[in-house]
Parts: sequence; C-alpha cells; structure tokens
Amino acid sequence: MQTHILGYPRIGSQRELKKACEQYWSGKINLDDLHQVGAAIRQSNWKLQQEAGIDLIPSNDFSFYDQVLDMSLTFNAIPDRYQELISKKEIAKQELYFAMARGYQQDDLDITAMEMTKWFDTNYHYIVPEFKKDQEFKLFSNKALDEFLEAKKAGILTKPVLLGPITYLVLGKEKEAGFNRLDLIDKLLPVYIEVLKKLQDAGAVWVQLDEPFLALDLTAKEKEVYKKVYNELKKQLPELKILLATYFEGLKENLDLAVSLPVCALHIDLVRAPQQLQEVLDKTPNDLTLSLGIIDGRNIWKNDYQDSVAFIRKALKSKTSNRIMIAPSCSLLHVPCDLDLETNETVLTPEIKNWLAFAKQKLEELATLKAISEEDDVNAVATMEKLHVNLDALKSKKESQRIHKPEVKQRTARITKKDAQRNKDFSERKSIQHKALKLPLFPTTTIGSFPQTKEVRSWRAQFKKGTVNALEYENLLLEETEQCIRWQEEIDLDVLVHGEFERNDMVEYFGEQLNGFVFTKMGWVQSYGSRCVKPPIIYGDIDRPEAMTVKWSSYAQGLTSKIVKGMLTGPVTILQWSFVRNDQPRSETCNQIALAIRDEVLDLEKAGIRIIQIDEPAIREGLPLRKTEWQAYLKWAVNAFCISAAGVSDQTQIHTHMCYSEFNDIIEHIAAMDADVITIECSRSQMELLDAFAKFEYPNEIGPGVYDIHAPRVPSVKEMVALMEKAKLVIPEKQLWVNPDCGLKTRHWEETRKALEAMVEAAKTLRVASEKERLVTL
Repeated sequence: MQTHILGYPRIGSQRELKKACEQYWSGKINLDDLHQVGAAIRQSNWKLQQEAGIDLIPSNDFSFYDQVLDMSLTFNAIPDRYQELISKKEIAKQELYFAMARGYQQDDLDITAMEMTKWFDTNYHYIVPEFKKDQEFKLFSNKALDEFLEAKKAGILTKPVLLGPITYLVLGKEKEAGFNRLDLIDKLLPVYIEVLKKLQDAGAVWVQLDEPFLALDLTAKEKEVYKKVYNELKKQLPELKILLATYFEGLKENLDLAVSLPVCALHIDLVRAPQQLQEVLDKTPNDLTLSLGIIDGRNIWKNDYQDSVAFIRKALKSKTSNRIMIAPSCSLLHVPCDLDLETNETVLTPEIKNWLAFAKQKLEELATLKAISEEDDVNAVATMEKLHVNLDALKSKKESQRIHKPEVKQRTARITKKDAQRNKDFSERKSIQHKALKLPLFPTTTIGSFPQTKEVRSWRAQFKKGTVNALEYENLLLEETEQCIRWQEEIDLDVLVHGEFERNDMVEYFGEQLNGFVFTKMGWVQSYGSRCVKPPIIYGDIDRPEAMTVKWSSYAQGLTSKIVKGMLTGPVTILQWSFVRNDQPRSETCNQIALAIRDEVLDLEKAGIRIIQIDEPAIREGLPLRKTEWQAYLKWAVNAFCISAAGVSDQTQIHTHMCYSEFNDIIEHIAAMDADVITIECSRSQMELLDAFAKFEYPNEIGPGVYDIHAPRVPSVKEMVALMEKAKLVIPEKQLWVNPDCGLKTRHWEETRKALEAMVEAAKTLRVASEKERLVTL
C-alpha cells in the first residue's frame, strides 16, 4: 500500500511566495530572485514529504499564480491581445504569464487581464482559458519537465501533476460563436502526449492527471471524449503509469466510465462521497489500482483514524487488496501549511489546537493510517499509542463545553417563514427608496473597502504587538476614515463607504466578534495569485455578543450629508470562507450566522444607516457540483440571506455583492434573495455575465462592475462608458448602478484615485447622453 498526496500548499509556511511576487511586481526584486524563492519553496515541500514517508511525492503542483494558467502557457493558449506585447517587447515568459493574470499597462500598451472565476466549489480562483474556433496548441513552456528534473536532481523521483485535458478545456470559455471548446481536443491531445513523453523519457514512472470534471454531470459527448482521450494516451504511452484523480464529488453514474478508462490508478474522494466505496470496489477491474482519498484536503479537523482505517481495511479485504493507495481527498492547497507554527495560546487555545491538522500534520496522519492498517508488529506499540491519542482528541472535541449553546439552538429552531420576508415587494419598495434617497440616474458607489496602505497595516501590527495603545490606534483609523470620506465627497461619488480600515479581512473581522469562532496566526491559504486569506475556524454555536460595525458606520455618516453604506459580510460567505465545524449540518451553522447578521442589520438601521450592503460573493461557490443537489442547498442558502436582511423597513435599501461566479443557472434564486441592489463582477467578461440577468428580466437594480480591481491597470472613461453602454442594451438604464468589480483593499491609492475619478466621469457622461436621448424622444 502506497501513500501519496495530490498537491501541497505552494505559498510557503511564511507566505514567502506572496511576498516575493509582490516585490517582483513592484520592481524591488528581479526575476532571478523570484525564481530562487520558488525553488526554495519547492525543495522545502519535497523534503518535508520525503521525511514524512510519503511514497509518491508530487511535482508541478507549485505555481507562481495559478495551475490552470500554467497549462495555458504550457500549451501556448495565449489570447491574441497579448501578441502585441510579445512582438513589441522582448518579454520573458514569466512576465507574459503575469500579464495574462493581471493585465499589462506600460508605455504604449494597455492589455486587459484574462477572466478569473472560482475553482469548482472552493474559494480558490483560477484564470479562465480563452479559446477561439481556429485555436492552435503547441508546447510553449516546459514547466512540468523542469520541476520534475529539479526534484530528480535533489534525489526525489516525483509524480508530476497535470490538469487533465478534458477538465482543462471544460474550465475554459469560447471567445467566439460557432464551436464547442471540447472540439479542440484533437488539437490539444498531441501536445499533452508530447509533454507526457518528455516526462517519461526523463524518468517519470507515475503521472497524475487531475480530472475533477469526471465526477460532475456529463453529457454523452463528454463521456465519449473521455474514452477517446484516455485510449489514445494508453496507445501512445503504454508504459507510463497514469493516476487519474477525481475529487470534490462521487463518481455516481460516471463510475462505469471511470473504471473502464485504461489508466493504472483511479483516485476517489471518500471525504465528500464516502458512500461510493463499496460500489467502486465492486466495479474496479483486476488491473486497476485504487487510490482512497480518506483525509480531508479541504478542512482542518483531525482525521478520525477509526473511520479511515475501516475504509482501508474494507478495501484490503476486497479483490483490490494488493492494489491500494491512500491519500488526502484532494490537493492540500486548500488548507494552511503547518499547525506547529501556532504557538500563541491566547490566539489558539491548546484544547482547540488539539482538534486540528494542517497540511504538514495531514502528511503525518497519512503515514500513521498506513502503519495502523498494515499492523506492522515492529511499530505496533507506537502505532497504537498514536491511535489512542487520536481517539482522545476526538472525544475531547465531542464532549467540550465550548461547542454547544442551548439558547442559540433554540433561537434557530424558532425561525419562521416570515423572518425571511420583507414587508412589501420590491416594486413597491423601489419608489419608497427612490423618494427617500434621491439618487441620480446611474448612481455611483464602491463595493466597500478602500486601499489598506502599508501605514494602515503597520498600525494594526503595532496595535497587536502593544507598541500602539487602543486609543492611539483608534484615532489613526478615525483620521484615515475621515480622509476617505472627504476624498469620496471631492470626486462626487453618490453613495460613500467608510473604507473598512479597521478590518483585516471581510470574514475574519466578523468572526473575531462572534462567539463560536477561533483564529490562527499563520493559517494562510491561497485565494488567487498572491492573495492569501486566513479563514476563521467555526468550532461551536454562533451568536453576536454586541454590535460589530455600527460605531464605524455611524462615525462616517456623521461626517457627511451624503449617504454612507453600512458594510457587512453575508452568512453564506462567512460560512463558505471559514473552516466549518463537521458535527452538524452546514445549513444549521449558516442559520446561526444569519441571525447574528440580522441583529447587526437592525442596529445599523436604528443608527440611521439608510443603505446596508450584505456581501454574498460565495453563494454561487457553495452550489453543489451535482444538479440533483442544487435545490436543497439553494433553499437554505437563499433563506439564510433573507433572514439576515428581511427585518428592516421598506425605506432601507439592501445591497448585496457577488463576484467571479457564473450566474446563469441560479438567476431565479438570486432574484429570490430580494436584495434591492446587486453589484456584480463584469469587466473581465466584458459584461457577458449580465446576459443571465437580462434573459431572466431581473427586476431589481444592478451594478455591473466597470473595472477590474484585481489588476493594476486603470481603465479610461471611454472604456467604462462603453461597458455601461453594453449593459444598457440588456438592462434598463433606470436599474443600473456604476461601480468597480469588487473591493479596493488590495489596490494602491494612486491607481484607485485615477480609476474612481474616471468612473464618476463615466457616470456623468452617461447621464448627459441619457438626457439628450430623452429630449430627442420628446
């Protein structure tokens, strides 16, 4: 029985990759320096896994930005707009790679970034491949081979990891009509074979091809493509051992297809779909090795050794007994690096820490499970001791007095249908709100946060260290908030925000003030590129001991006669972007959060805040991967949002924000959320995401983002006007707001000022044009 992992966190235990990338982008280090940091992280990861006794260690799971973008560069799937950059500049591949991810705006070139969206149902974002009808592929980057040889030179024979060809195509987008991206497989497959042959010639024995799409709903055509592709790979590479990895779901009706593919090993996710094991064992052919994903690759709770060993022993008693591998359920990319770094007991208590396992600890769990399952007499005493320690930790968690609060459970049990309904329909609320708010056509606003400068971050760090006291820290933040309000007044934004300078993260900030949450100091996880988040850990029942945001919103509103939005994070997003307790249904936990947010919404309204935004960027992300399970999730997720928002009067305008999601399939449920205004990310897709709202005839107001905040480029007034003109073609102008794609926390003030000034000018240009059109019709 072999152990392996599907991938390891690439940010570095101290976020070395984030820091190096941002230094490179700002010109503080050169490309060689950046590559040295990358090499150091890879070497450290390989050595760590080797010391933990992992049998098959992955390579090519490292990325400077995104693994899907890596594949696009590998196959020369570079959008045409970057050709000018390639021809005009002697640009390094690494710089081209970052331009594709972040856009490019230097000298006389102004090139938009590629679209970004969520990786299945996770909070990781990938760069969406762009395909055209006459798309050609060729080998452009040897990254997979280079990293395999790098590990081999260090004495480690790795298992290279590649995103499978079908999943790669499906994750992309057709950029012109008249073809299906899967039709490109005949052009793509020879380049895959070329890459795999190079790896085989270099000494690779195993190669992992990730095909999570194989565990989703498949059409007849997609099933045929799977057969065609993997039969061709076997024909061209008969000696190469391919491990086909599925995860995030069970194979279900695709099981017969999966076990029929001519690969050497099949990986299944037994954390997300434990019920599939027996059927998989029954149908696994005699020549197929089965990889059991038994350790949760997406959550931080300790493995239940008894449950996992039961799975392993069941497999060992089957006909596949001599062909078993064990692994985490998916890549460990989605969990923090190392629990050993959590040394501050005031941040993470020893009791709760004893319930957790991060990536490094999951390696140890994997080795222990192998030892327990094999019942090695030489190490029997030590192995049994580890089993008993595990059992004691799980018992401690189950019996802890920290977890359960009867009064919280009673309150959620009393939720009624009325708690999730506004007093009047939107058609009636709209006129009430327009009279009260007196906003112009195409009202302008931002999504919430403003740049958190180095100074703001240093104040927070000094406050945490105790070198700045609470009063001094608060005064600095109050001053920064006032400057932000004054600047928004100066450029004539219509609806202002307080800037959120007191907040570290849109989920962490609220979790710190809610009971039932605990935090880490070094529990960082990559969200996209250099963006790392530190998800809270929900360990127990949740309630709100006191108001969380009223003070800051009230202060900002007191500075201006303009409207200031109250800014909150919604219950589904807080749930999705946390590591969630695994001892009760997620819907129950979500309702507890919804009631806490509802209390905050009502307190904001009492304080005179007339617009309240409850962000739900993760509601689409939480959608189950199988359509048969959608309705159950959407029912409780939408209801939780409604519970949080529905207590206010009709005059109070509720906003929500969503980004980097496909809305087409759930548009009716977004409408059921009944937010008065929804702001969405639209600029990277050139307003394509609005089509779903137009076809549905979405009744409420919409703010389609007019510029991409995840790239440093500053769009022109003309560009923003053009995007809004596109929006006007599908959405009535009286329903449209003008805003950025997302919050501005990670941006610099210089680019933010220029972009927002251009955005306000664009809105005024639109108003003038609209007035002229009105006069002409008269």
